[in-house]
Amino acid sequence: MADEFAKSVDLGLKLTKRLYCGKEFEPCTKPPKRQLSMDKSLSSQETYLPTAPMVYAAISNPGIVDNPDVRSYQPYVHGKCKPPALIPLHMYGVNVEVECYMDVAFVTVSGRWRVHCVDGAKSCDCRLAIPMGEQGSVLGFDVEASSGSYLSQLVKVEDTTELSGLIKAENGGFLNPNIFILKIPKVDGGSTLSVKARWSQKLTYREGQLCLSLPFRFPSYVTPLRKFMSKETIIVNVNSCTRTEALCSSVTHPLKELSHGVGKLCFSYESKADTWSKTDFEFSYRVSSKDIHGGMLVQTPPSNDLDQREIFTFYLFPGYPQDCLVFRKRAVFLIDISGSMAGAPLENVKQAVLGALSNFSQNDYFNIIAFNREIYMFSSSMELATQEALERASEWFSCKLVAEGDTNIMLPMKQALEMVSHEDNSISFVFLVTDGAVENEIDICNMVKDSCMKRSSSPRISTFGIGSYCNHYFLQMLAQLGRGQYDSAYDADSVALRLQRFLTVSSSVILSNIEVDCLDQAESLTLYPASIQDLSYECPLIASGRYKGKLPESLEIRATFADTSSFTTNLKKQVAKDIPLDKVNAQTQINVLTALAWFTGSKEVEKQVAELSMQTGFPSEYTRMILARLESGDQGSDFITIQGKEAYDKQNLPQMVRCKKLLPLQSLGIGFGDLKKTAQNLPPGVTVKDPDATDKIVRAATGCCHQFLDRFCCMCFIQALSAVSDRFVITLSQIVAALSCCECLECCYDLCDNC
Repeated sequence: MADEFAKSVDLGLKLTKRLYCGKEFEPCTKPPKRQLSMDKSLSSQETYLPTAPMVYAAISNPGIVDNPDVRSYQPYVHGKCKPPALIPLHMYGVNVEVECYMDVAFVTVSGRWRVHCVDGAKSCDCRLAIPMGEQGSVLGFDVEASSGSYLSQLVKVEDTTELSGLIKAENGGFLNPNIFILKIPKVDGGSTLSVKARWSQKLTYREGQLCLSLPFRFPSYVTPLRKFMSKETIIVNVNSCTRTEALCSSVTHPLKELSHGVGKLCFSYESKADTWSKTDFEFSYRVSSKDIHGGMLVQTPPSNDLDQREIFTFYLFPGYPQDCLVFRKRAVFLIDISGSMAGAPLENVKQAVLGALSNFSQNDYFNIIAFNREIYMFSSSMELATQEALERASEWFSCKLVAEGDTNIMLPMKQALEMVSHEDNSISFVFLVTDGAVENEIDICNMVKDSCMKRSSSPRISTFGIGSYCNHYFLQMLAQLGRGQYDSAYDADSVALRLQRFLTVSSSVILSNIEVDCLDQAESLTLYPASIQDLSYECPLIASGRYKGKLPESLEIRATFADTSSFTTNLKKQVAKDIPLDKVNAQTQINVLTALAWFTGSKEVEKQVAELSMQTGFPSEYTRMILARLESGDQGSDFITIQGKEAYDKQNLPQMVRCKKLLPLQSLGIGFGDLKKTAQNLPPGVTVKDPDATDKIVRAATGCCHQFLDRFCCMCFIQALSAVSDRFVITLSQIVAALSCCECLECCYDLCDNC
């Protein structure tokens, strides 16, 4: 899909050469010409995929491309564009507001675009493209267009069964894991389009800093216009939720500080744009404490919350001590080498694993088990991570591992659990990397659960999923049962970087066996996740939950350092007055509960996930996002009623919204794996389409032509012409000359080349 989108943008830019907008509508600066060297170094996909919020006109009929203000002579264009060409629209202004809480950022982007490329008497569909940052999750859209006002909404999956025939890829969905596309139907040429998009994303943690990265690189062919005052604005509000001072560390755009308080920051950036931003917006801040520190936040639930238990969150930040001691490691890497991992996925996994092993100390132990239907072990026992052992591992990777066969996870997991053992001053790790789904996933989880319960000190099981065909909720459940970490990469190009960071975060443990006293005093306590993970030097520990009754004024945390000394601290209770804790914790809770619903098969938990999703606005596997066109008043029986609509920013929007048109979007969930595609060994990211009727007709016609030409367009047939009359030869020559205009002769030449 990404390649197809990029080609459509390329075609759209070629169609814009038909436009002349006049000097007052000319860009402030002319877009630079594409250099040949750039064309060679960048693929069309990398060049034309959106790297900032953008809107495109989707042109199926190129004849409608014209200046909507002053119609000009346009030569007639034959044919249709299928898929539609995408012309980037002129942007008048863009405003970004970011709210950061703990490790979550909520982003709202507002912008105005003009359909400058379509005849004023015509209309076209538009495509809104929203690229998001780390683990982005779409929260909603408000659209004002000439065709009406549109509002997004989450509804339960069962409520969309009657609309299943309207669900199309073009309505809206993810172009790739980081870019969301939304269709806005029938927008008039020359009209203005206003869009407000909301999403959440994770802040990354690096060297004691929380870092925000927003895609904000507008391409050279999107430039401000002379006639309008074009502005770009960014507002950043930070609430670190801590009682210590927060300090801005680095930023890419010149920000002006508006306010500064304990744990809080507020900045703004505003620019009259001669050119739109050419760099992503990056902002990082540090909580000024070098030692391990934490806190506890409590909050009364909102009145519309179905779960009226109290909300709480506690956190531990590792700080950034210079002499931090990390636990010794005994690690087993389980690497999927089924046929679907061939090529870039397996090569990137090799690179990431060898990179992680290079950071092991010579007192750490490791082993590698590659698996498809069989298992292939690097060594029969655990090996010290010496330079010699790492060189042998690299050679083993290159010479012994060939991606082929099916996927079997049970066998290597049993082998790994038997191999790892716990010693004083060390932690055992099992790292599973796979791109496929298997039939006995429930059995594997039960086996891991039983194994962990039998051990006094169980190994940490961390999982990493590649692509969309593996069951990511199975991998999340394994990580929960093994008190480990989980991460994923949905395309082969991002595997190496994400996997190496994942392995580093998972194995850099500075505080283990964390216990929280006094939680048992609360009634009806639920903790997300159910088991408390270790504290890594590269990642803060954040856990949330619900409870009834009262919690003490402080929670006592007890844990163990790598040198076996004890760690104790008290987390003081703090009422979160200006922090939406229910939304900050929503994504984690939805993921934990969805994995639990898959594991237990509980319909009650599925219902709980759907209710939580609709309440907080975060998509889930059991809800579906729709785009509804709003109408005022009752226009007749053809209207569809949607119950329980949250009013977002529209104060006068009634609780019952009447819509004349609904556009159900593709599921925004990641799904529960695909056994069929796993069995076919399809590589990550491959989309298999069933041939439509047109393809079948073309194939059938091609087969008939081949059969006809095989019989009659051969040298023996041509030689037979010498035996017929001259008049027949002249007539046949005229027919062939006429057919040559349609280039039919080239087909004959190609087919008869070997005669």
